[in-house]
Amino acid sequence: MSKESALSDTFPALHDDHLQPIAPESLRPAFSTHKPRILVLYGSLREVSYSRLLAFEVRRLLERLGCEVRIFDPAGLPLPDEAPVSHPKVQELRDLSQWSEGQVWISPERHGAMTGIMKAQIDWIPLSLGSVRPTQGKTLAVMEVSGGSQSFNAVNQLRILGRWMRMITIPNQSSVAKAFQEFDADGRMKPSSYYDRVVDVCEELVKFTILTRDASSYLTDRYSERKEEAAELEKRVSLKSI
Repeated sequence: MSKESALSDTFPALHDDHLQPIAPESLRPAFSTHKPRILVLYGSLREVSYSRLLAFEVRRLLERLGCEVRIFDPAGLPLPDEAPVSHPKVQELRDLSQWSEGQVWISPERHGAMTGIMKAQIDWIPLSLGSVRPTQGKTLAVMEVSGGSQSFNAVNQLRILGRWMRMITIPNQSSVAKAFQEFDADGRMKPSSYYDRVVDVCEELVKFTILTRDASSYLTDRYSERKEEAAELEKRVSLKSI
């Protein structure tokens, strides 16, 4: 490789036809007026489940902030590949994921990781369904509860999964340590810095959802996919002409 080639400002590998100028106006569409639609997932089947109690607390806060909220109950959801996608609980989960504009994932931390119940729910949500990507461009907030000292293993794993699912994972997160001490006899979260952080996360999620939901299709419009679609179209046209 010559020095001249290395310093060249040309783009021999780039297909100019598929590289579009950034359109700022597409990032500022008119805001939708309907309530932000948020799906909450939690990762426990225990009778006394602190991730479930936190999910209910999150729902109250999000509704107070003007959202429409659904909580998915994982009871009865089969393990991934244990049942067909036509299973009623699988369909319920997938329908809710497509309905949502943002999501909250709340997992207990068990053995230094998210629970299998949490992972199973995420694994049942496909990255793509034909031309539809059920999670792409949606916002995501991650939270965890633990029985011991504060940890971030589960939220860090959830964050990786959110990125893999092409979601907009907000910067803030919540980790509630010694969760058994943070809820009263009625299942309500006690006043604390942990509760304040949960409020912070809910506020931020709603802001990011309102900010991005109407520009989601533009935010997720990619050069590589435009190039692939053009190549597939050209191939189909060529086959028809034979």
